[in-house]
Amino acid sequence: MTETHSTVPRGDSGPEAARLVASRVLDVPDFPKPGVLFKDLMPLFADAKVFREVVDGIVEHQGRGGFDVVVGIEARGFVVAAAVAYAAGVGVVPVRKAGKLPRPAYSVSYALEYGEATLEVHEDAFTAGHRVLVVDDVLATGGTAEATLDLVERAGGTVAGFTVLLELGFLGGRERLAPRPVHALLTV
Repeated sequence: MTETHSTVPRGDSGPEAARLVASRVLDVPDFPKPGVLFKDLMPLFADAKVFREVVDGIVEHQGRGGFDVVVGIEARGFVVAAAVAYAAGVGVVPVRKAGKLPRPAYSVSYALEYGEATLEVHEDAFTAGHRVLVVDDVLATGGTAEATLDLVERAGGTVAGFTVLLELGFLGGRERLAPRPVHALLTV
């Protein structure tokens, strides 16, 4: 059977990378609440070969030497960030939920569908001009990503890129982050 245009996975690194990610995403209906279709990336993380290809693809896309540090957004973003930082030979910085960091931190609050959330990063996480690659597992509405990018800049970093494994394109997160570039391996 030949794939039609509508069934070919798409992403910013091309159909092969998109297909690779899509092959390891499991749909979990009604999680965390009825009516929500959760995209579970844990099978991707558990598959050593696929995880390595994805991490290497992110580093290749961003360019070795194109960033000085990787930021991971709590919590699954930590998994991706640590692997990308290791592969690129740079450090990793966590952006955490409020109250989780032990030293003075910058914080930013942002609106959620039902309430508000706050993210934090240590005040000394970056030196002036640090080129920061921000990574996460999923881009949905863009609220968390926008808050993180603002937080990185407030803390003295320069955003060198923003990469996710999976973008839920129908939720408009990419548009919310404009004009900052977004790199998604798979967009659904």
